[in-house]
Parts: sequence; structure tokens; C-alpha cells
Amino acid sequence: MMKEKVKENIENRIKKKGRGLLYVNSDFADLGSPDAVRQALQRIQKDGMIIRIFRGIYSYPKIDTKLGLGIISPSMWDIAKAMARRDNAKIIPTASFALNQLGLSTQVPANAVFYTSGSSRRVKIGSGRGITFIHTSDNKMLSFKSYLMLLITLSMREIGEEYLNDKHLDIIRGFLSHVTKTDYNHDIKLMPIWIQQKLYSI
Repeated sequence: MMKEKVKENIENRIKKKGRGLLYVNSDFADLGSPDAVRQALQRIQKDGMIIRIFRGIYSYPKIDTKLGLGIISPSMWDIAKAMARRDNAKIIPTASFALNQLGLSTQVPANAVFYTSGSSRRVKIGSGRGITFIHTSDNKMLSFKSYLMLLITLSMREIGEEYLNDKHLDIIRGFLSHVTKTDYNHDIKLMPIWIQQKLYSI
């Protein structure tokens, strides 16, 4: 009976949050023991409600009905973040990935590569896809609270102070509006001085 309640509570939480999110076992730690949560997720997967993306990572996928594309796969970025959450690690994207995510570049990185506070490894995701994690001890970059602030820092650093223009700053300004004041005040101290000055001026 208790196992059924755990399963029901997990299903309700997933449905309430909506489609398109990834989950790891620890996301439901408040609903039952680790073993009960693990078994519940396996049963929910067997029922067809969620999809197993990788060991300990599940997706409640978006489904395209308009164009008939069916299940929409999660992005490598979302999968990488879920893996980091599962492993209690932090990740840093490459500069090219950050530029693409913020719309500062139209070039899509050929490989999904992330720096991590965890161990270096290559993970295969589905057919022909994979993510490479490279260990880093860059504590300053790993200390960011906001992924947006991290992406902004990586992008501005990659573009360079002398090549940063008003168009870039307009795009960055739009993303800054989604950063909480607490995260902004914490993360800006981790940025190079010239980037701090640019952000203070916009």
C-alpha cells in the first residue's frame, strides 16, 4: 500500500509540473525511501508515462501532435544538467555552447562537451549521441548560482571586450531580467572586472 502511495504521489508531481522535464531519483526524496522511489519510477516507466533516458534519469516528454513528430527528445544540455544533479556535481558548458544558448552565435557545437566537478567520462545517449564530461578544478566557474550568469560570463569572455557591441549587450540585457537579485549579486563578484563593469552599465 505504501509503495502504491509513493508511485501515485510521484505521478501526480510529474503531471503537475508538465511535460518536457527530466527527473532523477533524488527529486522525489521527500516522497519515500530511495528504494521505494527507484521502484516507483521503474513501474511508472513500465506503464509508459515516462521514458528512461539514462541510468537514474527519466523524461516526461513533450509530444508534438501538430506536425506529427511524436516524442520530442530532451536537449543534451538538459540531459547534462540532470546527470549533474543526479551525481551531485556541477557542470560548465563550453564557450561555443554558451554563445549558441544565448543566441549570440548561430553555430551549433558539433559535440556536447561539458566541464564538471565530477569525473571525466564519455556517456552514450541513444543512437550515435553522447556527452563528454571533462573534470575541472576551476572553482570560480563552478561557484556560479545562476546558469544564465555563467552562460553570460562564458559568452562575453569568448567574444572579448574589444569585440563586444551594443547588439550583444541588448541580448544579454534580456537574459539578465530572468536572473534573481540574489543570484546576480552573488555571481557578478565571480566575473572578470571588465565584464562586471559592462553589466553594471546596462
